[in-house]
Amino acid sequence: MGEFVDLTRPDAPGRLRMLAAAAAAAALLAVPATSSSAPAPSPVPEESARYVVRTASGALATVGSRVTALGGTVEKELRGLGAAIVTMPSDAADRLRQSAGVLGVTPDSSLELQGARYDANTDAGSMYNVAQVTGAKRVWGAGVTGKGVDVALIDSGVAPVAGLDAPGKVVNGPDISFESQNAATRYVDTFGHGTFMAGIIGANEGNLTSSGTYTGMAPGSRVISLKVADAQGRTDVSQVIAAIDWVVQHRKDPGMNIRVLNLSFGTPSMQSYVLDPLAYAAEVAWLKGIVVVVSAGNDGTGTGKLLNPAQDPYVLAVGAEDSRGTPSISDDTIPDFSTRGDGARDPDLVAPGASLQGLRVPGSYADVTYGATAAIEDRFFRGSGTSQAAAVVSGAAALLLEQRPWLTPDQVKALLTRTARSLPAANAQAQGNGLVDVYAASQASAPLTVQTFLRSTGTGSLDAARGSSRLVLNGVTLAGEKDIFGKSYSTATRSVLEATETAWNGGLWNGSSWAGSSWAGSSWAGSSWAGSSWAGSSWAGSSWAGSSWAGSSWAGSSWAGSSWATGSWG
Repeated sequence: MGEFVDLTRPDAPGRLRMLAAAAAAAALLAVPATSSSAPAPSPVPEESARYVVRTASGALATVGSRVTALGGTVEKELRGLGAAIVTMPSDAADRLRQSAGVLGVTPDSSLELQGARYDANTDAGSMYNVAQVTGAKRVWGAGVTGKGVDVALIDSGVAPVAGLDAPGKVVNGPDISFESQNAATRYVDTFGHGTFMAGIIGANEGNLTSSGTYTGMAPGSRVISLKVADAQGRTDVSQVIAAIDWVVQHRKDPGMNIRVLNLSFGTPSMQSYVLDPLAYAAEVAWLKGIVVVVSAGNDGTGTGKLLNPAQDPYVLAVGAEDSRGTPSISDDTIPDFSTRGDGARDPDLVAPGASLQGLRVPGSYADVTYGATAAIEDRFFRGSGTSQAAAVVSGAAALLLEQRPWLTPDQVKALLTRTARSLPAANAQAQGNGLVDVYAASQASAPLTVQTFLRSTGTGSLDAARGSSRLVLNGVTLAGEKDIFGKSYSTATRSVLEATETAWNGGLWNGSSWAGSSWAGSSWAGSSWAGSSWAGSSWAGSSWAGSSWAGSSWAGSSWAGSSWATGSWG
């Protein structure tokens, strides 16, 4: 799904430029070969097994020596992630877990998950079948693939894995995450969420008809990646607003054509969208000509309210659909985790979001934490949530905008909602207008329509926009009307700057340097960001369950795997 990650509980899963650097990033993130033609991994002795080892900052080399001393072999270092893939006897793995600098030792079970080679044809959650059920394949058949359309993705970064590693496929905007000051992690997806979303939106391996390749909804589109979250999904509302402001101001830069913005996250805001500064930032992007696609939330029937900024009626709020493993939509339902809405603001439509096939980032937090149940062979990962559903719709929007570049965001929304297919077995409120059908939308006449909802002013409280999703540094919680540097944040002033596209001044935002290799200012805890490891920082606040990185098998309507129990990332 999508939302901010809150992770202070002991059982929580995580605590929430231009890509000429693709080659450099690939060197930093030494992922295993992922193409189907790559040589098979070297055989593993029967008495040994492969493990993914996560290490503390700066401890990778020392831990590697320890692996060797224990009779193991380091097969590949994932330096950008502070991890390594090793082979060693199981008893040695137990001893390694007790070694200094080791954060985790997890069996690399993806190498033995499948008794037979993965077959996308028979997997209802494969992108091959998602493209079929949403009508994307028929749109590709007409020569429309999203070419020339840029989709901005504000998330945890994008790793250069197969399907996203072609030159120019991914362009990096500024990295304003807590990992931006480390050259080894800058731009790189150490969490695993952003790469999953980017693949659903626009992955392209050059063959749109084969089930043996991984293809996103809009394979001809380009992804503009803005990294705001670190290896455990941690970020703040102020970082996300800054990223949205950057997208708005740079959407028409030379060589840029940002027409879609994907936000696979949200917060449990404590104020109306009319006042909320995050909703306002998303609404400004919409009114400037960008289709803003937002995940509805993974709260199920909890509060009933969509997360922020999905609560803003201007944007396109997306819930998840569950095909129940069949090709017919007659038995499709809305998964328990997908937020239902409150009757006043419900999801606009739904898209596949249950046990979807995505691109795996070996050694990332999600991979190490959930790989044993969610990995599919070497290169794929399975996940559920309205995050995935939002990414599907972002790709659909890109297709429509290549076909008819003159469409306004209001028209794109009207086309997608008016042509969505009603799901007879699904809850009416939870499904909104029904399941997205981009082929039907591509064949429909564009309506002359303008949304007339009450517009947001953005002059409410930044702190209220956080809701219960809060960062903690050195025991100090980020609270009040201030950004991550402790700078006073005036929503009245910022709203004017956002509307006039002057929120960013060079690399400065709210008076601090957010872009580039240098951060300016002090944190709310009084210490400098520069040099801070953030190893112990965490989210505080209430959790929301339901979204899961599901296991490799379909069993009725349920999937295996641990849930993102405290996440805002869906």
